[in-house]
Amino acid sequence: MEKISIAPSTLLYPSPAVMVSCGDIGGIHDIVTIAWTGTVCSQPPTLYISVRRERYSHRLIEENMEFAVNIADEGLLHALDFCGSVTGKSHDKFAEAGLTMAKAKVISAPLIAECPINIECKVKNILPMGTHDMFIGEILAVEADGDLVKENKADFGGLDLIAYIKNKYYSIGKHLNDQGYSIRENK
Repeated sequence: MEKISIAPSTLLYPSPAVMVSCGDIGGIHDIVTIAWTGTVCSQPPTLYISVRRERYSHRLIEENMEFAVNIADEGLLHALDFCGSVTGKSHDKFAEAGLTMAKAKVISAPLIAECPINIECKVKNILPMGTHDMFIGEILAVEADGDLVKENKADFGGLDLIAYIKNKYYSIGKHLNDQGYSIRENK
């Protein structure tokens, strides 16, 4: 089939849909739903989130230079969508979404207790990227529900994770195979 050129756009999908908590557990805090996120580096473990400058959470992350990426599963879809659809300027997203603030091990930003995996990050760099600023965060701590931990690592096999594709949410839950299987099969 012949290819047709289309306008450049953000067509790298799926993206993980996560809830990023920021601020201070005892004071001003917020949750923002992010789909522009991913791994940057293995050592030191580093990830990024991209946030529009006009978002309420942008200011909190920039002021505190830390945030938590809270990985949600299908059971948290309503809360995830709500936290990405209203502003923290006029909504207490924890209370209104029925989420519980949990104290982090290292950072002062709250974690979301209901999320099966929480990743605590300290901002190492902020890169202006047009409509968004990219916050590069070094991962300082990871908490995971006990039933997900196998050999001191998180096992995502039992989670129905949420992916974002062009304004729609999808579930990711089917394991296809392990990395390197194509090489192992040919031996």
